[in-house]
Amino acid sequence: MIQNIHAIIIARGGSKGIPNKNIIQFCGQPLIVWTIKQCLKSKYINEIWVSSDSDKILDLANSFNVNTIKRPKEYSSDKSSSEDAWLHAIDYIENLNQKIDLVVAPQVTSPLRESDDFDNAINIFFDKGYDSLFSASLAEDLFFWRAENESLNSVNYDYRTRKRRQDIERQVIENGSFYLFSPELVRKTNNRLGGKIGFSEMSFWKMFEIDNPEDIRICSAIMKEFLLKD
Repeated sequence: MIQNIHAIIIARGGSKGIPNKNIIQFCGQPLIVWTIKQCLKSKYINEIWVSSDSDKILDLANSFNVNTIKRPKEYSSDKSSSEDAWLHAIDYIENLNQKIDLVVAPQVTSPLRESDDFDNAINIFFDKGYDSLFSASLAEDLFFWRAENESLNSVNYDYRTRKRRQDIERQVIENGSFYLFSPELVRKTNNRLGGKIGFSEMSFWKMFEIDNPEDIRICSAIMKEFLLKD
């Protein structure tokens, strides 16, 4: 197993949908804390970095003794991509003479995960020789339609020849919980995914994320039922 595995958690201070979204109270603690603790419990992640333009977020991360990176404003706007923030963080870390073989990039707004999800994905990444990997949920009986100019078209199946459930091809959903990639890949492509792409399956209920106020209630209910019940 390659040893230089760094988790880079990007969490800017601004948010239009939910003010201060990354540090809202969620099931008893600030939202970002769930991701930090999950990374801390991983068997394989060696270093954890939180990149943010917000001093409040960075101070919170420091309280858990993880590394912090003050992100410039040009990489923290609504128009900035996650790739911009990851590349800035990678450059910052490597300028400290720290080697990165693999980046684990979790999304703060996807708290419904466990540290084993990271570890399982890392094992798959190296066992299969992938260049990048995304977390995924199995799509069972999900039939998508595209609405265009008042007409409907089935997307991932043909409604005229509907198959039995057991005959449907296996499909997965990129759930956005986290990604794995090398620094070289994201530098070369400016994309989190490229080369030989793989996925690591998570339970379906872990795919839900927090983007609007209603999501907080939904994810909170799932967290309490599946992860905090015991």
